Amino acid sequence: MIPANLLILGLGGLGSGILAGFLGIGGGTVMVPLLVTLGYEPIQAVATSALAITITATSGTLQNWRMGFIQPQKVLLLALPALFAAQIGVYLAEQLSSSLLLLGFGLLMLINIYLFGLRKRVIARQKDGEKQQWGNATLARIITGGTGGLLAGLFGVGGGVIMVPLQILLLGEPIKVAIQTSLGVIVVTSISAAFGHYLNGNIVFFGGLFLGFGGLIGAQISTRFLPKLPSSFVSFAFQSLLVILAIYTFWKAWQM
Repeated sequence: MIPANLLILGLGGLGSGILAGFLGIGGGTVMVPLLVTLGYEPIQAVATSALAITITATSGTLQNWRMGFIQPQKVLLLALPALFAAQIGVYLAEQLSSSLLLLGFGLLMLINIYLFGLRKRVIARQKDGEKQQWGNATLARIITGGTGGLLAGLFGVGGGVIMVPLQILLLGEPIKVAIQTSLGVIVVTSISAAFGHYLNGNIVFFGGLFLGFGGLIGAQISTRFLPKLPSSFVSFAFQSLLVILAIYTFWKAWQM
């Protein structure tokens, strides 16, 4: 018989996967608060979320690979700085107290609201035929991949929420290419982050597996079988969810 805690994690992963498919957010945005709610220490929540994201991101990347959407060189150039930055994030997560780690996660949720709006504005400019690229492509890739990796190690999120707009802004990538490349990079960042946290003994292994496979199934349900939602509703739901999660995370940080 599956323990109740693991069953809840599996269902929670399923829900986070459905939300991720609808709203275009990383599972860690939902998984970390869920794990904290179930009594896991914040550092364990971050680490276990990184393991779960490894499963879901790998599945999506393999699907993109089979369909010919992955450009290995683009992924590699972002993945290399992300690989090392993830370990910096793991180190920083170890140094922070539980309350500060949750406070930082809550602030990240609020920043995500701005980034979501930024991505929409940049995409609108692309549709109008405006394309921009920063002068130094190498430095732009280091900043983009490094920021995503840092967030993965520090907060247990995929980092795509920042990598996608940065690829569009700094590298001039089309939105679809940016999303596909970001997903491939997330595989590397989540593996690196999960490995670093594993060495520090932070991962709850079976919890991460149940979360990851639940999220994998949920994402497939939302992207393949459920109807598309109006963009205005998606935007409102996304921002409302982030506000709720931020308030909840701040409240948990205050309790510690």
